[in-house]
Amino acid sequence: MNLRDLRYLVALAEHRHFGRAAAACYVSQPTLSTQIRKLEDELGVTLIERAPRRVMLTPVGRDIAERAGRVLAEVEQLKQTARRATDPESGAIRLGIFPTLGPYLLPHVIPRIRKRFPRLELLLVEEKTEVILKRLREGQLDAGILALPLPDEHLHIEPLFDEPFVLAVPESHPFAKRKSLKTDQLATESLLLLEDGHCLRDQALDVCHLAGAFEKSGFRATSLETLRQMVAANVGMTLLPTLAVKPPVPRSDAIHLLRFEGEAPRRQIAMVWRRSSAMDDTLSALAGEIRALPPELLSVDRDLDVAPSKR
Repeated sequence: MNLRDLRYLVALAEHRHFGRAAAACYVSQPTLSTQIRKLEDELGVTLIERAPRRVMLTPVGRDIAERAGRVLAEVEQLKQTARRATDPESGAIRLGIFPTLGPYLLPHVIPRIRKRFPRLELLLVEEKTEVILKRLREGQLDAGILALPLPDEHLHIEPLFDEPFVLAVPESHPFAKRKSLKTDQLATESLLLLEDGHCLRDQALDVCHLAGAFEKSGFRATSLETLRQMVAANVGMTLLPTLAVKPPVPRSDAIHLLRFEGEAPRRQIAMVWRRSSAMDDTLSALAGEIRALPPELLSVDRDLDVAPSKR
């Protein structure tokens, strides 16, 4: 048994297709198939159910593939540790970030990170929170940028910033005559929300419950941009995170943005990694760069980005 064979098995478990797994491993399909057979012979168990047009792992195959993934992650950690012994700020960091934050945060922080860590390769993975947490546990990611709270005591949590929400309404809505509103003024209003699995959906539902609002029935968006377009099309209103209404995101004349008076609803953003990670110092320094956002990017107090558009 060698690491190469374990990589083949993990790739096959991920792709469930010999051809795609072989392509991912940069080998021919017969080579990968032969090595999987040899691994089965060596272990004395059947790892793969071979059926026409699909590949399924046996129960023991799934167990071994999961363990193999953890072994490969530990080996990669060993390599990273050795590289950082001579150059602590080199190598690669695999960073997960969720879809309703990534496109709006990264343009502001990537230039800072590249300037501060010129020899660091940042590999970004955009996924929903549960996928990022799973990949963190399995060692497929080094860190994640997620919204709190997180139900995992094995993760180190480094708070980054609080991001307020603003209310986006169509220009024809009565609220469009206002610059701000109180949370309780959402009572009995219906909001457009994302589909299940997005942490922003849970955060918006929390605001709805607090304010006495509810979800608009018959529609659930797959992305924040879809929500924005639905508001512009006069379908309803929604909550948007502050970074999602800041440049370089273009403004829409069909959408009016309102800030919340008093303590605005917000989400807490943190960078997380395994407590056992050998990259703690580098990840802490990386979190520091992300934390150093200009204050105006997270401000919604009467600035031009949330003022009424010209009519």
